[in-house]
Amino acid sequence: MFEQLFTNPAAIACHRAAPYAEERARYLTHCSQQGYSHATLLLKARELLWVARKLSVYPDLRVTPAQLEAAAEWQDRQQAYGRPLNTQLIHTRFIAVARPWLRFLGCWCEPIEPVPFSKLMADFAAWRQDARGLSVTTIQRQSWYIGQFLRWYGTQQRSFADICLGDIDTFLAQCGRNGWARLTVRNMANALRAFFRYAGQHGWCQAAFADAIQGPRVFAQESLPSGPTWPQVQSLLACLDTDRPGDIRDRAILMLFAMYGFRASEVAKLRLEAIDWERNLIRAPRTKQRRTQPYPLRPTMGQAIIRYLQKVRPTCEHREVFLTLYPPFRPLSGSGLHGLTSKHLQSLGEHTAHRGPHALRHSCAAYLLAEGFSLKEIGDHLGHHSAAATRIYAKVDLAGLREVAAFDGGELL
Repeated sequence: MFEQLFTNPAAIACHRAAPYAEERARYLTHCSQQGYSHATLLLKARELLWVARKLSVYPDLRVTPAQLEAAAEWQDRQQAYGRPLNTQLIHTRFIAVARPWLRFLGCWCEPIEPVPFSKLMADFAAWRQDARGLSVTTIQRQSWYIGQFLRWYGTQQRSFADICLGDIDTFLAQCGRNGWARLTVRNMANALRAFFRYAGQHGWCQAAFADAIQGPRVFAQESLPSGPTWPQVQSLLACLDTDRPGDIRDRAILMLFAMYGFRASEVAKLRLEAIDWERNLIRAPRTKQRRTQPYPLRPTMGQAIIRYLQKVRPTCEHREVFLTLYPPFRPLSGSGLHGLTSKHLQSLGEHTAHRGPHALRHSCAAYLLAEGFSLKEIGDHLGHHSAAATRIYAKVDLAGLREVAAFDGGELL
């Protein structure tokens, strides 16, 4: 790899003679495959040379964050340049170069905050997956809630068997005081109730108090529709119809949210082979049902995806459709999709209760309801198994309410 970057034999020999030459060459090859420019690779190679020399005191390169911070002292580089340098900037740059290299090599020893009684939580998670068949996403979310409580309780230096209902009530009250929404606190209570019911069945704690765990009351369908109106969605998509690479990609993504009602995880996991151009189908990876659901590929949707694939999407090894715009190229995550959707919805200048992908899913359901589709048809479009789940997304049929308000019931009174 060094021969491809440098032409001067002395420079090549210098890089080959420095510590961890094979590890640096392998990482630079990986960066090249990720689409980094030649100039960027040259810069990385030079900076990795300094990083490798500073980390040569660690023969196996197993470096912790504290050790990396200690190694980020660049006095020797200042002396090499012969002039004072911005030490804070160089310190930051050292960390930014070294950390991804160490992660690529599998040598980055990120400290993990221990969770007290983690073995019990792991047993519960395994049971939820094996016996109950819950999705990995659901188990991870519940484990996060349970881990928050166990970390809080662990500070009291008490055994697990000593947990009582008062501890859980105190923790839930503290969550509310810390600014958690009522719905989030309720989700926490539901996760703890399931966990302690399982713990009680196995004799880890008292079996009686699991059913007594109560979260705050949240009224079903208490809020108005949380997505933008359909004219606002159309205006947003029209604003993104530009030649800018980011707009081309984001317009295709937002169309999947608004026209098909896809979830963020489903768009993140959408792969190139899921688009059947010959049959004009797009197969959504329904994560909750562990299956794919075919949809007709509308001409406008197909044109938006083709434009993105031809003009914007980089050539790389990833099979996911939507990738980052700059190297290292990688699939967009669910949080990344939430961020870009929120950014574009904020640009509308209109207030909406939510600004993530689910807001556009609400807009899709409300539009279909206004167009006269039944809840069963809307539920099939959204990938629901029951009409009860669909009613959450289509809470208010404004056109229908106007007809009721205009109805003259005088003859009936």
